[in-house]
Amino acid sequence: MSTQIVISASRRTDIPAFYMPWFMERIKNGSFEVVNPFNRQGRKVPATPTDVHTIVFWSKNFHLFLKENYGKKLQKAGYNLFFNFTINSESFRLEPNVPRLDERLDQLKQLCDQFGSGTINWRFDPICFFKTRSRDGIVQDNLGDLDRIAEKAAELGIKRCITSFMDPYPKIEKRLAALRGFSFSDPPLKTKRQVIIQIEKTLNAAKINLKLCCEKEVLDALPTGTSVTESACIPNDLLLALFGGTLSLKKDTGQRIQKGCGCKVSVDVGSYDLHPCYHNCLFCYANPASR
Repeated sequence: MSTQIVISASRRTDIPAFYMPWFMERIKNGSFEVVNPFNRQGRKVPATPTDVHTIVFWSKNFHLFLKENYGKKLQKAGYNLFFNFTINSESFRLEPNVPRLDERLDQLKQLCDQFGSGTINWRFDPICFFKTRSRDGIVQDNLGDLDRIAEKAAELGIKRCITSFMDPYPKIEKRLAALRGFSFSDPPLKTKRQVIIQIEKTLNAAKINLKLCCEKEVLDALPTGTSVTESACIPNDLLLALFGGTLSLKKDTGQRIQKGCGCKVSVDVGSYDLHPCYHNCLFCYANPASR
């Protein structure tokens, strides 16, 4: 058997929340037309169960995915499924259009019940520091619900948490220009190190492994003996352990390897332009600056 591929659905938008009918239509047709967002070159990517080893879904809201039984339909058709579920603290300022935390934790339980906790990465991403005029410029963060989420994740058997610190992309700065009295803050390495050490202690107590996404500098600054490791949000070695088969274990050269990305090769489907994400998260690199 030839080496199969992993379909990543998707780093570019939230397909489970907004675009599953489109995704299922492409699955039915047996291929995706994928356009590189940087050089605009297109290619046809096969999407039959013979060609695809695993579909990795990324989302902040699996409500419709679960309601319409898309996962079960895909499994019945012969696809393996893996999930990157971003569950951050409840913040209508940072993530105005995601469901309440209680609902997202219920979705996590449903995913675990239907597909197994081993197929799920919990992403607490990104860690944000910010200032608001209403708090007199005091630096705040979005870590308030982390303990609660970790407790529920541990109860459900989740073993991996992936996190990173917010990157100040120019697009985000343009978006913030329309806001008054709000600004993101990029803390020094010393502060980031302390935050990760504290999160590590919390997650170790819950028997959850902490992994850093594209944070090589922070990872290198952690004390000797740390249990924190580099993240692979597309973990082909784990996918092989879960489902067997054949997969490339090469790192994805299209990702930020030098920054510490451990993702293995996959094909991202979806489009920044054609499939805008409507969560409108304040820190997101994918959304237009005008949102």
